[in-house]
Amino acid sequence: MDVKSYIQAARLRTLPLSLSGIIVGGFLGNNDRAFTISENIFNTTISIGGNPIYKSLIFWLAILTTVGFQVLSNFANDYGDGIKGTDDNRTGEKRLVASGVITPKQMKMAMISTTIITLLVALILIYVAFGKDDFGYSLLFFGLGIASIAAAIKYTVGKSAYGYSGLGDIFVFVFFGLLSVVGSYFLFTKSINFIIFLPAFSIGLLSTAVLNLNNMRDRVNDKKVGKNTLVVKIGAEFAKKYHYVLIIASFVFALLYSVIKYQNPFQFLFIIAFIPLLKHMLFVMKNKEEADFDGELKKVALSTFLFGILFGLGHIL
Repeated sequence: MDVKSYIQAARLRTLPLSLSGIIVGGFLGNNDRAFTISENIFNTTISIGGNPIYKSLIFWLAILTTVGFQVLSNFANDYGDGIKGTDDNRTGEKRLVASGVITPKQMKMAMISTTIITLLVALILIYVAFGKDDFGYSLLFFGLGIASIAAAIKYTVGKSAYGYSGLGDIFVFVFFGLLSVVGSYFLFTKSINFIIFLPAFSIGLLSTAVLNLNNMRDRVNDKKVGKNTLVVKIGAEFAKKYHYVLIIASFVFALLYSVIKYQNPFQFLFIIAFIPLLKHMLFVMKNKEEADFDGELKKVALSTFLFGILFGLGHIL
């Protein structure tokens, strides 16, 4: 087994984007419990069954679980598009099943292994967060974990893959935004403050913008092979306008949350992350070659990650 090939198939460059929601939900969840920054991240103790544990363990287990879901999604995407021939003439990063470096059987085994490991980590996270007493919450989060695994696989795998019918944007918004931010917030607070949906919308919209950019890049090839993404359905020009709306709306929701929860000017640190996104929108507006969108994917993903860090820090400083 060539480990390097599986690492390449895992597409590590996508991980910062998937972690953004956990960072925002984790920081805000801790902040609403009135912990200091050092306690938030490293050494706040809580008790489960009379046994003290570190609060930070919830955060890091949530990070590991999310990484597992993202790697599984990338493996499944490589597998699903590879066996359907979608990636035969794709632009951008090489896919391993389509190129024959990893066989479909090997990739399927990698998906199964990743699923098992991720489920185990998720179960540990659920136990650490809720213990033996909150069985209802444990059951709920276990169900959400199963749903996340199903969503990761069904994006491109199977005849009814939702990524081939233009529903990918909805699932990315829900799982990368709402579930990631609100779910991690709930792990810390055991409650839902509905205002938390505002930054969840921001992360979800920015994550959807990354998918939309990816689909704009692949529009021509996707149309040829019958992958009817939302971009294929609405066309190139409308996809650009949709892209602007996603980014601008994400800024508005973040700004609205910071105004409502205003305590100090540090809460507006996140605006820094939108400076490269403004430059990115100008590039999208002027660009005529869809293949050139490939270089912008990393910029938007990293800007989203930066937004998560600055937004989280700004609300606990």
